[in-house]
Amino acid sequence: MNDELCPPEAGPPSAEVMNFTAMIKNQSKIFLSAGQQGTILIYLAVTMFIFSLVMLGLLGYATMELRVTRSTVTSEQAFQIAEAGVNYYQWHLAYFPNDFWDGNTSTTPGPYVHTYVDSATGQIIGKFALTITPPAVGSTIVTIKSDGYISSAPLTDRLVTVRYGVPSLAQYAFLANGDIWIGDTENVSGQFFSNGGVKFDGTGNAPIMSAKNTYTCDDWQGSPCPALENGIWGAAPQSTQNFWQYPVPNQDFSAITANFATLKTSAQSAGVYLAPSNAQGYSLVFKNDGTIDFYTVTSLAAGEPSGEDTNFAWHNTSLDYQNRTLLYNKAIPPNGIIYVEDNVWVEGTVKGKVTVAAAVLPYNSGTAPNIIIPNNIVYAAKDGTNVLGLMSQQNILISYLSPNDLEVDGALIAQNGADQRWYYPGNTKNSITIYGSIASNLTWTWSWDVPVDSGYINTFTNYDSNLLYGPPPSFPLSSSGYQQISWSSN
Repeated sequence: MNDELCPPEAGPPSAEVMNFTAMIKNQSKIFLSAGQQGTILIYLAVTMFIFSLVMLGLLGYATMELRVTRSTVTSEQAFQIAEAGVNYYQWHLAYFPNDFWDGNTSTTPGPYVHTYVDSATGQIIGKFALTITPPAVGSTIVTIKSDGYISSAPLTDRLVTVRYGVPSLAQYAFLANGDIWIGDTENVSGQFFSNGGVKFDGTGNAPIMSAKNTYTCDDWQGSPCPALENGIWGAAPQSTQNFWQYPVPNQDFSAITANFATLKTSAQSAGVYLAPSNAQGYSLVFKNDGTIDFYTVTSLAAGEPSGEDTNFAWHNTSLDYQNRTLLYNKAIPPNGIIYVEDNVWVEGTVKGKVTVAAAVLPYNSGTAPNIIIPNNIVYAAKDGTNVLGLMSQQNILISYLSPNDLEVDGALIAQNGADQRWYYPGNTKNSITIYGSIASNLTWTWSWDVPVDSGYINTFTNYDSNLLYGPPPSFPLSSSGYQQISWSSN
């Protein structure tokens, strides 16, 4: 074979080839390491970005929580300061019950601003501003608004609004100073209280209370009297007996007497004052337009039979007027007080808030006048905007010729006598409904005997809850002072 035509045999690579190959491998390693490092850097950058986002979110949330906490603390501090303002004025009213101007001569409602001092540090940390709304005529309710804020955040404030009122003595449907008999045809809706013993045969739906634990019942209270009985006893249904409470603390009935002198002064200054008539007395007819027709009673009805009162005294005097002379027509006075130094007949429709007082000072049982109800006397609406007080120095009497079905809306007080209809033998009528309250010093009754042989066979006493804090003008109030009625905060 021709050797020139055959390739030479393969031998080991030369040193140059081997060096070139090693260089290529080393460069590949260098390139691979740089790629890996780039990947790691990108991963770290992404991780740090995500971590930064999370941290920013956490920091934002923590900042928000801190702000909420600070706002909550600030708001709570402002609330506590506002509450302090209310507490301050509650204390103020306890000592100055008729001051609704924070000791100022101005009669504006405020605001009256007070600084608030931290008792621990002695530093002023905030203020409260009081706005006070005095009671309206015929109301005891005062409204106090206290706006509290702290000095470090004056734009954050809290408002607390509280209503306080003094309960009137017209908090009972029936208040008696002596022994009482509620017959089986009589119903009392509302609280009942007597300083004496009570025979209760009728029905009731609220606490029925007596100041007596036991007493010797009167013979006029029926069989088995006279006998020793519990403070409350009788044949009332068990549902009514569940309301019986005795003994309970006595009520001071004499607290009413001090009001007559005040009523007279108020009537002479801004009300209606009627001096002795030199006739039979006066007649007041209330009208649905908020006015009153004032009459002088010139003569009494003839031919009425004699009547016996609850003190077992007989009277041959007529309780109904015959002739009257119109004096004038007037609106209910601004202060709502009418003071009469004579007997006075009251009837009609009451629109407004008014108190009629009949008294001659000083008290004398022989000259003290009576209030007489000859016809219905009702409210234009039973919504609290209309209220009548009848305060007699002696008796409040239902006349002989009163309607067969009689309604009397009002708060009645017989200071030294009784709320009563005299005993006229054989003269019976159907029903009497009292919407309001009754207070009687001596024995009260609208009906006599069982079965009824004189007066109203059916009697209904329904308490007007508006009287508790919205009594008639200058009506006597409870000695308990102001009590909280409502509370609210923003």
